[in-house]
Amino acid sequence: MKKFLQLAIPYIVWAVLMLVLPMALIFLYSITEPGNSIISFSITLDQYIKFFTDKDFLLILWRSLAIAVKTTIICLLLGYPIAYYIARTKEKTQNMLILCITIPMWINMLVRTYAWIGLLSDGGLIQKILSLVGLGHIKLLYTEGAVLLGMVYNFLPFMILQIQTSLCKMDTSLLEASADLGASPAQTFRRITLPLSLPGVINGITLVFLPAVSSFFIPKLLGGGQYFLIGNMIENQFITVGEWNFGSAISMIMAVIMMLLMMAVRKTEKRNAGGKEA
Repeated sequence: MKKFLQLAIPYIVWAVLMLVLPMALIFLYSITEPGNSIISFSITLDQYIKFFTDKDFLLILWRSLAIAVKTTIICLLLGYPIAYYIARTKEKTQNMLILCITIPMWINMLVRTYAWIGLLSDGGLIQKILSLVGLGHIKLLYTEGAVLLGMVYNFLPFMILQIQTSLCKMDTSLLEASADLGASPAQTFRRITLPLSLPGVINGITLVFLPAVSSFFIPKLLGGGQYFLIGNMIENQFITVGEWNFGSAISMIMAVIMMLLMMAVRKTEKRNAGGKEA
C-alpha cells in the first residue's frame, strides 16, 4: 500500500498543479473585488449578484443550456442507430466503421469547424446545392442552425463510440433467448437491448452535453458573433473586457452546474445498475 502511494505522488502533484490550483485561483478571483493587491483583498459576492440579477446574462445561460440540450438530443437520435448498426456487423467491418468515425477526430476541432464556414457561406457547396433546388435564398451561416450543426458534427462521435462500446459488451445469448421465447424484434430491443445499452447512452449524453454547454469557438465561428453563448461570454470577460473577477464568477457558476449534472447522471446510472441487480 505504501509503495502504491509513492507511485501515485506524481499524479497527485500533477492534479494539484493543473486542476486544484487553477480552480482555487478562479474561485478566489470570483469572490474578490477588482483591483485587489496580492497582500490584501476584499471578499465580496457582487460578481455573483451581478450575474443573477441581470436578465441578459440569465438569457445567455438559458440559451447555452437550450442549445446543449438540442445538441445532445440530436446526437442521441442520430448516434444510437449508427452505433446499433456498427455493433451488429462483423468485427472486421466494425473496425473499419469505427475508423471512419474516428478519422475526422484526428484533425483539430478548430480546423474542422473552419471547414464548415466554407461549406455554409454564400457561394459554398451547400449553398450551391440549395440554389439548384430553388432554396438559395436561405441563409445558412451565422445562424443558430449553423451553430447547432457545428456542435452535432463535432460531438456526435463521442455519442456513437460510447453507445457502440456498450452494445458490444452485451451478451448476445440474451437476444437469442428472447427470440426463442417468441419475442418480436421490437420487444427484444425495448426489453433487453435498450436497458443494457443505457450505461453507454448516459456516458454519451455526458460527453456531449458538458462540452456543448461551454463551447465558445463553434458559436464564435459559425454564429459570427451574433449567437452569443456562455462560453463566449467568459472568453469576452477575460480577453476583451478584462473583468477577470466577473469572468471567474461565471466560470464557477458553470463549474457548479456541470458538477450537479454529473452527479445527477451518476445517480441515474447507479439507480439503473441497482435495478438490474434486483
